[in-house]
Amino acid sequence: MAEYPDSNRSSADDFHKRLIEESNRCVACGLCLPHCPTYRLLQSEADSPRGRIALIHGVATNRIPLNEKFVQHLDRCLTCRACESVCPNHVAYGYLADEARKIIRISAAPRQQARQTGEFQSRPLPAMLSAWVTQPARLERLRGWLYLLQKTGAISLLRKVNFWNRSLVDKILMQLPPVVFPRMATKKKRFIAPVWQSFYPAAGEEKGTVGLFLGCIARITDAETLNAAIFVLNRIGYSVCLPAGQTCCGALYQHAGEPEKAARLMRQNREAFSGSGVQTIITTASGCGAQLAESDTGGAVASDISKFLIGAADWDTIIIRPLAKTIAVHDPCSLRHVLHDAVYPYRLLKHIPDAQVVSLADNDQCCGAAGTYFIRQPALADRLLDGKIKALNQSGAQLLVTSNVGCSMHIAGRLRATGSDIEVLHPVTLLARQMGMQ
Repeated sequence: MAEYPDSNRSSADDFHKRLIEESNRCVACGLCLPHCPTYRLLQSEADSPRGRIALIHGVATNRIPLNEKFVQHLDRCLTCRACESVCPNHVAYGYLADEARKIIRISAAPRQQARQTGEFQSRPLPAMLSAWVTQPARLERLRGWLYLLQKTGAISLLRKVNFWNRSLVDKILMQLPPVVFPRMATKKKRFIAPVWQSFYPAAGEEKGTVGLFLGCIARITDAETLNAAIFVLNRIGYSVCLPAGQTCCGALYQHAGEPEKAARLMRQNREAFSGSGVQTIITTASGCGAQLAESDTGGAVASDISKFLIGAADWDTIIIRPLAKTIAVHDPCSLRHVLHDAVYPYRLLKHIPDAQVVSLADNDQCCGAAGTYFIRQPALADRLLDGKIKALNQSGAQLLVTSNVGCSMHIAGRLRATGSDIEVLHPVTLLARQMGMQ
């Protein structure tokens, strides 16, 4: 596994030295090429991992200019890190890509060109991140409004309004799943507007207490999965703590070349969970899980929900309703290439009687969501999604499960648009339903 240097540690000279040292570790063997989604699509050396590493090395050593073409090739990278999984020299490609984007951000010359070379204008994204993603309280207030818009059908009208950046708004609204409210801790609180409770007690004898990471956008778009995680954890004997001070994991900032902001958010999360006293932080979104796994969480261990559940219960003693359906499993890049935990959703779903669990073809390839990639590079993201939809249709599955909210929204949005009746959900949500969650 690649070792990641600390990008906030020292001077600009040391920063460039680390970039040069890490990029020098690439021996240009080419084993990464068939695993790179953009190389497979574009057949361009500059849009391959070794090509981008050569470009980064060239900029770091001042041999090539930091110009529009450099920005373009970095923008096209999904940072899926499939290349890391097959690299014989364990080059930390994700680190190189993140740091290259940091160079682009702080450089005066390409500042006017940055994000202009993609097929989509993404200047509103930083404002959206600051206004919503890093402000959990605002997101929670937004839930009710989105629910009303969906229930009244007004969201369809909203998509037709001529916003100053209509394409961005439409792209986001198109992917919004039905709004789900937080699970209530007790029936007595049903008259109160549903909000996340700080503590959900175990059912029966308590085995322990874990923390649950809510994330940012997932609070709104993936509340059903968070509810399912609480339900299953409570049922198998774990109390669940949700510290109020937690916020975005910072991954979107990390991959946008702003590690300082990502580190600030992680400090806030570390303080929130340290105050709760939990030793394990459960994540339901593998993108957040990957960010937490590569950050300082104050001694607590971040664990993907499927991985944790496999060893947390005696599943032979738990009643799970049969489900005679074919379930296709999509492996998110962060779960497969960063956390290396892709096996656990399959093992978890095997506990559902009569279910036929199959792996989606080309599971080593990114679906195109990749954080904000589906907004910044919609043409490439859609081409990658075409392959996933084709593989899904050929699988004969009635259900698709995936362990990352971004992948789920990206795939489900296309399925809804084409009138498909294939449901996309998290493996823990499917398990919770079969265990009796209403």
